[in-house]
Amino acid sequence: MSRKSAIEATEIILESISDGVFTVDRNWRVTSFNQAAEKITGISRQEALGRFCWEVFRASICETDCALKQTLETGRPVVNKAIYVVNAAGKRIPISISTGILRDGQKQVIGGVETFRDLSLVEELRKELHGRYTFADIISKNYQMQQIFKILPDVAQSDSTVLITGPTGSGKELLARAIHNLSPRSSGPLVAVNCAALPDTLLEAELFGYEAGAFTDAKKSKPGRFARAQGGTLFLDEIGDISAALQVKLLRVLQEKEYEPLGATRPVKADVRVLAATNKNLEELVERGLFRRDLYYRINVLTLRLPRLVERREDIPLLVEHFIARFNILKGKDIAGISEKALAILMRHDFPGNVRELENIIEHTFILARGGIIEPEHLPDYLQNATLKAGVVPAGGQTLAEIEAKVISDALARHNFKRLATARELGIDKTTLWRKMKRYGIKAPPEKRP
Repeated sequence: MSRKSAIEATEIILESISDGVFTVDRNWRVTSFNQAAEKITGISRQEALGRFCWEVFRASICETDCALKQTLETGRPVVNKAIYVVNAAGKRIPISISTGILRDGQKQVIGGVETFRDLSLVEELRKELHGRYTFADIISKNYQMQQIFKILPDVAQSDSTVLITGPTGSGKELLARAIHNLSPRSSGPLVAVNCAALPDTLLEAELFGYEAGAFTDAKKSKPGRFARAQGGTLFLDEIGDISAALQVKLLRVLQEKEYEPLGATRPVKADVRVLAATNKNLEELVERGLFRRDLYYRINVLTLRLPRLVERREDIPLLVEHFIARFNILKGKDIAGISEKALAILMRHDFPGNVRELENIIEHTFILARGGIIEPEHLPDYLQNATLKAGVVPAGGQTLAEIEAKVISDALARHNFKRLATARELGIDKTTLWRKMKRYGIKAPPEKRP
């Protein structure tokens, strides 16, 4: 084949592929620009040829981290790097790029080549999936959580006190923030206080504030959290830990909508909505005389219960993806995801620290994983040791299949083998559940069969 024929054949191939391709010479001027590149960028070949590549290919990395420049300087290609470009219409387009070096017949470098793939559809699908399982920054496809999502807008519009229950690390403050942000008070402040973090005397001063001279060190007046939350929302975390004396004063605020700062001679009006949270069983504390019954009824106008992470294992992959994306931004890394083996270890773990523990685990992996995929060796030692101690070696898809089968079996048992209720909890269609039961050989006990 002649050189001319080879060039023509190359051009035909480049025009037939869906990926954008452009080449540059050693002076960074565009020497070729295929049809897909025109379509993605919105710039014609005639406009692109001869111009500097950064004038045509307006990318998020052009000025500070040009992938093609790195390849020409180091000789190492860049493969599937996710970035954004701005097309001719000014629209931000997500793409994936790969780079390479162009050489002549004498192996001399004559320029570079970059291919890029439009990820707009992938991004839209990801957002659609994320949107289905996300509500006000809370991520879950668990049935119990989805039920909370449904009523949350109505809860937010009310000005009633709400009690949020759930174990430590389950996201109680995140739920309180969602209620505040969706409420008519969203333009006002959201002020939070952890009632378990302060001794009783300090907590009282922190909540209600004090006047100058109220005690020895009170050189000047200080507003409390109620004053700071005026017109907004006050979130009382771990309310089950406050003393009996403070319970009386808090009850008065909720009933009379007023309070007295320490050392004050007249009450102050409190235009504040109170949201309370606890990881304790307040009903049990009431029965034991450790929590006032009247205060319990006052804060328990509506209760929202957050399940433990072990009760919503189906959310673990979603949360892992969310935390990876978050830490990529915060730490300037490019972790693509997590391996099946590492995910299998996380799916087996019971997470006594709940979502907060999972977030800490992913942050830990970002210290050890330099890029690419999170592997089991990047996980904290206690997770690796637990896996070895149990004599379990996670093995790709088989392990995840076993985990999925167990999640389905447990959900079926919780719902007395009612498939519709189980499918709702798992966030899947009833037909999909039936197919998975058949695949894993999961059968209802004889007494539960229709």
